[in-house]
Amino acid sequence: MSIEFLVTALIVVAVPGAGALYTVATGLARGRRASLVAAFGCTIAILPHIAAAITGLAALLHTSALAFQLLKYAGILYLLYLAWQTLRARGALQLDTGGAKESQTKNDRQIVGQAILINLLNPKLSIFFLAFLPQFVPAGATDGLARMVQLSAVFMALTFVVFAFYGMFAAATRHYVLSRPSVMGWLRRGIAATFVGLGARLALAER
Repeated sequence: MSIEFLVTALIVVAVPGAGALYTVATGLARGRRASLVAAFGCTIAILPHIAAAITGLAALLHTSALAFQLLKYAGILYLLYLAWQTLRARGALQLDTGGAKESQTKNDRQIVGQAILINLLNPKLSIFFLAFLPQFVPAGATDGLARMVQLSAVFMALTFVVFAFYGMFAAATRHYVLSRPSVMGWLRRGIAATFVGLGARLALAER
């Protein structure tokens, strides 16, 4: 594995996107544990895109306008839904109260589900991996598939570490935010506006 791949992958992962934003928002709203759960969900959501790239299914999105547009608009609608949910949640964010284990498990599943949908409904990710991973596999390599899997595993590990850092940092500042309603209000609007902006960027995406 080359240092070029590690540096490039780290840069790609570190650039804030919908998944990173969701992890930060979750850390602010629900604390450290929830931010790690969100980071895990966003990381797991990469698997279908990587599988599509490795098996060549991503080529279908690249060549089929209908498949690409359907997945793209589903992603846009979901990002707008998250923006609306953020804005309509009036009042202070709720502090963790150490509720029942069943309730915590339900919340974790909800966070993971939302995180997976955010990344899963972005057709550009499949096409990105289709173009990105083969660049770091030597031409004519007999173990090309194994190398692709290895590179994918490293990319996912970097994703989790970086997203977890974002989420933990956000969680560390949540008490400061919660104690200042004006800051929380601007932050809520800022997160909603960012979701809308990401939806607009996805709307302009081409195959």
